[in-house]
Amino acid sequence: MTPTEISPAPPKLSCRNVWKVYGPNPSRYFDAASDVADPVRLAKQMRADGAIPAAAGVSFDVHEGEIFVIMGLSGSGKSTMVRCLSRLVEPSHGEILLDGEDLLKKSKKDLIEIRRHKMGMVFQSFGLLPHLTVAENITFPLSLQGLPVKEQREKTARVIELVGLEGRETSYPRQLSGGQQQRVGIARSLAVEPELWFLDEPFSALDPLIRRQMQDEFLRIQSALKKSIVFITHDFLEALRIADRMMIMRDGMVVQMGTPAELIVNPADDYVAEFTGDVPLGRVLMARDVIDPQEPVQDGMPTVSGTTSVDDVLALLAGSKMGVIVSENGQNTGVVTPTSVVRGLASGADARKELANGSATMDDPMQEAAQ
Repeated sequence: MTPTEISPAPPKLSCRNVWKVYGPNPSRYFDAASDVADPVRLAKQMRADGAIPAAAGVSFDVHEGEIFVIMGLSGSGKSTMVRCLSRLVEPSHGEILLDGEDLLKKSKKDLIEIRRHKMGMVFQSFGLLPHLTVAENITFPLSLQGLPVKEQREKTARVIELVGLEGRETSYPRQLSGGQQQRVGIARSLAVEPELWFLDEPFSALDPLIRRQMQDEFLRIQSALKKSIVFITHDFLEALRIADRMMIMRDGMVVQMGTPAELIVNPADDYVAEFTGDVPLGRVLMARDVIDPQEPVQDGMPTVSGTTSVDDVLALLAGSKMGVIVSENGQNTGVVTPTSVVRGLASGADARKELANGSATMDDPMQEAAQ
């Protein structure tokens, strides 16, 4: 498999060794640098003292235009993290850098301005103001910015069109379906034209059909706007559809980070494997993951992008057994052949099997820390 490609540009958002500890005087745990060098040991000590490390030594980057998904079961710390990023919850320790500036050092006044102008937030509960119409709900954050009324109306009209709510401008929330209400929430968060977009399980309250439609709408909006996004979910299939990269958490700690393909083919432990075990490998592996670097390019071979799924490549291989050319950024990067596909699928299956056979006897330091 090719390694994950990381943008050479500085990250839009950087999270560095962030902790959120609930309990008396949490700062006492971070007096010495050595205290945070071993997050497993420190989290274990906190629990023994009766404190709760809801986030324990979390670090990651989000690049410009990237959808970064944070996953985990209930209580894993994923929602705590997104609230720490926006300082709706105050972290106990660490750094959160937005364009290189530490948000934890910002004054309350500065932070209000950053939230109003640089951040958009969408949560599971729609949070609409019931006495305001669709247009008024969307305009509300713009009025807080103090924009001229004409500019407020123009921006509101643009995002209403973007999320497909034309004709419902004068409706009240009670007159809308769940999916339409969530569209209003999305439009309201986008109206301020945020540089960074936080979404905390925004579709989990919707029924499956509407949820999938909203995922499609979300991807359509992202393809147009190219926002830097932190998206929280507990549903791996949802993450699979939308994530550029993802991070899985447990007990407040990071278990594994990578592309969906990397997590499925090489899960770090049985906890990650449980999330990924039901996903067919051909659905998540991409053409770039199963290239045969030794295979020569030949005339007549079809060409696909590196992000084409193996399932789609297999359909092409049925008519072109010589192989399929993989092209990225205008350059041929290799050839996929039936043999290379089989090899890639077998490698992923073997990794899963090996993990499953060893998980019963595998030591789990995070589980030890939780005890």
